[in-house]
Amino acid sequence: MLQRRKAHWSVRSRRFLFFLPLALIAALVSPLPAAAIPAAIDPGTYTNPLKLHIPGDGLAESCADPTVFHGQRAGDRYWYMFCTKDPLNGGDKTGADFNFHVIPMYRSLDLVNWTYLGDAFKTNPEPAEPQAGIFAPEVVFFNNLYHLYYTITDVTPAANPGESSACHDDSAIAVATSLDPTGPWSPQASPVVAPRPGSAPPPPGCTSSYYWNFDPDVITDLGGQKYLYYGSYFGGIQVRPLSADGTTTVAGSTVQITIPNRYEGAEVQYHGGYYYLFVSATNCCNGPLTGYSVFAGRSARPTGPFVDREGVSLLAGRVGGTPVLSMNGNRWVGPGHNTVFTDFQGQTWTVYHAVDRFDPYFAGAPGFTKRPALLDRLDWIDGWPTVNGGQWASDTPQQAPAAQPGERTHYKVRTPIEDRPGKLISDEEFSSETLGPQWSWVRQPAAGTYGFTGNTFRFDTQAADLYVDSNNASVLTESAPQGEYVVDTRVHLNLPAEGCCYNYVQAGLVIYGNDDNFIKLAHVSIFETRQTEFAKELAPVPAGYPRYGNTVVGPPSGWTYLRIVKRLAISGDDTEQYTAYTSQDGTHWVRGGTWTHNLGSSARIGLISMGGTGFTANFDYVRVYRLKPGEKREK
Repeated sequence: MLQRRKAHWSVRSRRFLFFLPLALIAALVSPLPAAAIPAAIDPGTYTNPLKLHIPGDGLAESCADPTVFHGQRAGDRYWYMFCTKDPLNGGDKTGADFNFHVIPMYRSLDLVNWTYLGDAFKTNPEPAEPQAGIFAPEVVFFNNLYHLYYTITDVTPAANPGESSACHDDSAIAVATSLDPTGPWSPQASPVVAPRPGSAPPPPGCTSSYYWNFDPDVITDLGGQKYLYYGSYFGGIQVRPLSADGTTTVAGSTVQITIPNRYEGAEVQYHGGYYYLFVSATNCCNGPLTGYSVFAGRSARPTGPFVDREGVSLLAGRVGGTPVLSMNGNRWVGPGHNTVFTDFQGQTWTVYHAVDRFDPYFAGAPGFTKRPALLDRLDWIDGWPTVNGGQWASDTPQQAPAAQPGERTHYKVRTPIEDRPGKLISDEEFSSETLGPQWSWVRQPAAGTYGFTGNTFRFDTQAADLYVDSNNASVLTESAPQGEYVVDTRVHLNLPAEGCCYNYVQAGLVIYGNDDNFIKLAHVSIFETRQTEFAKELAPVPAGYPRYGNTVVGPPSGWTYLRIVKRLAISGDDTEQYTAYTSQDGTHWVRGGTWTHNLGSSARIGLISMGGTGFTANFDYVRVYRLKPGEKREK
C-alpha cells in the first residue's frame, strides 16, 4: 500500500533560443566576414550528480529540495543553489552527531561545479523553534532585495498564539531578505503563512492538528501580481497572492490547487501560454526504494485549475498528473522536488534531488537518506514538459548548459524506446464459468467471494494485505513467460470516485516471486484520493533498509487499464526492469517509473483484490504479449 501519511511520507521538441550579439543581428542584414562573427563556446559535458565542492574538505553528498537562481545585480555572473537543512556528507559530524546546516548555499559559473559558501543561518532563524526543520528554500529578487522563503516545521508560540511550546507540528512559511544573494539574511519575525489548523485529531502536546505548510514557491504573473504556492500531503497545495513587499499574503484569497494526500514541492513555470505546476509525489526518503517522482498539470491562470495531459484535474478524487520525471532503471531512484530555470541559450533545465540506490544513506546511518543534486534538460514535447525527452534522470555524460552568454550546446531531443505489445502469447477473457488450468491460487479465498459476472472475473476485496510481514491476501496466478513481455489487464473497482476514506482498498496486477518479492500495479484508495500505485517489495535486505517502496502513475477511472512491461536490464546488479503504464481508455497510455528486481524464472503473473472488505473488483481480461522491438526517435 502507499506509505501512511506523515510517518512514511517523511511524504514537441523546441527550437533552441539564444542571445544574439548586436554584430550578429547586423549580419542578418549586411553579411560580415566569418571572422567578425563571434564563435559559440561549447560548455562541454557533465555527469550526474553535480559536484558540490567544500573548499579544502571534499564534496557535499546531499542537497535536498534544491533551488537555483542567477545573480540579479550588474556584473554578477554566478548561479546560486540553496538546499534543505541537512549534513553536507557522511563525515559531517561533531563527535557521533551529524551537523545540520541551516540552508547550505553554493555558487557556480557553469551550473556543473559548485562551491559551498556557508549557510544562510548559523542557527534556526525566527520564528523557528531550535530543533525545527528548515526546508525547501526558494529565492526570488524584487524591490532591489533577494527574498529567501523557507519552511519552518515548528514555530515558536509567539508565531502561533494560543499553542503550546510542546506542540511541534505547527509548520509555517517564513521569509528573510538580503541585498546580496548569499546574505547576510534578515529573517522576518512573523510568518508569511501562519500555521493552519487541520482536520485530524491533535497530536500529543498540541491543541489542534496543523496542515503542512511546506515547500514555498513564488512567481510573478504576466500582470505583475506575485503568488506564493505552499503545502504538502496533509492539506494539499494552496496558492495565495503575495503583498507587494512579499512579506504577507492577501487575506481571504486562498485557492486550493491540489487534492490532499498526493502532492508536495510545488514549482510553477510559465511556458507557451500556460502556467505549468510541477509537483512531487510519494515518499522522498525511502533509501533504495524511494519512488518519489515529478508530475505536472497546466492552467491558463496561475491559480488553476491545473489539469494533466489527459484533461484530469489535480483536484479530482481520481487525481490527475502527467509524469515529468521518475526512475528509469539506472542507478537513480526517487527523483523529485525540482526547480526549473532557463540557460543563456534559451534551453529549459531542471535541478532536482534523487537517491543513488547503490549508495543511498549517509555513512554509518542506514535509514538516513542522502539526496544529491542532479541536473538534466527539461524538454517540451507536444506542449508538455519531460526530462531528457522522456528518458528522465541521466547517469552518462550529457551536454552541459549554456551557463554564460555566448555558450551554445548541441543537443537533440531523444525519446526513449517505446514499449509496445508484440505477438500475443496468452489471452484470458474470463468468458467461461471456470478458471482455466493455467490459474492457481496463493491462499484460495472463501467460496462466494469470487466468481464470474458478465464475462468478467469477480474478486471481492479482502480484509487482507500483501505488505512486508502482513501476507494473508489471496493471489490468483498464472505462469509468466521467460524473457521480455507485456502484461495487460482491465479492472473495475467499485470504489466511489470521490471521498474519504477507504484506506487501503486496492485491486490490480502483480508480478509475483513470493510474498516478500514482487512488483505490484494497482488502483488504490488513499484518504481523499484514488491513485494507481506502482510498488516493489523485496527480501532479505540489510539491517535498516526498507523492504517496500512505491511510486504512482496516471489517474484511474471507472475501468482502469493496467500494464506492466518486463525488460532485461543491460547493466547493473539487477537482471530485470519493470515499467508501469496506466490508461483510462485503453488507447492513451501514461508511462510511469521503472523498478528493478530479481524475481527470476519462476515468477508468476497475478491478480489481487485486498486492503479492506466491502468492495468488488471485476477483471475483464489478462493478456500477455511479447515485447515488440522499438527504436529511439529524435525530434
